[in-house]
Amino acid sequence: MSIPRHDLTILAVSDLSRAVRFYIDGLGWPPRVQVPVYVELELPDGRGLGLYAREAFVTNTGEAASPTPSSGTTSTELYLRCDDLDAAEARLLSAGARMLADRAHKPWGDEATYFADPDGNVVVLARVLPH
Repeated sequence: MSIPRHDLTILAVSDLSRAVRFYIDGLGWPPRVQVPVYVELELPDGRGLGLYAREAFVTNTGEAASPTPSSGTTSTELYLRCDDLDAAEARLLSAGARMLADRAHKPWGDEATYFADPDGNVVVLARVLPH
């Protein structure tokens, strides 16, 4: 019997409805859990992105939700691989992302573009370069 993989990244955000709209519009991830203070979106590979209202994150977890959340609890950087980098970049920009760095080749064999979501979290879009 295998246990299904369920990796979850949590972001504590200042405006939950704005963040949910951004990720749905920018990346097209459907919600799989929705409560007033938390929404979990489903990534194409089965992983999840949990978006917590910042005040509720502090109350419900006891963790500080500072501008840079503590490591291991939340992430301020999402690294996403995609096949069509041009289309993914265009969707993020049209959803209101701010480009932080132009597309560049990385030493590990990807080309990547860095964006900021409305809360300033870094979203890295990358694709593996053919060798």
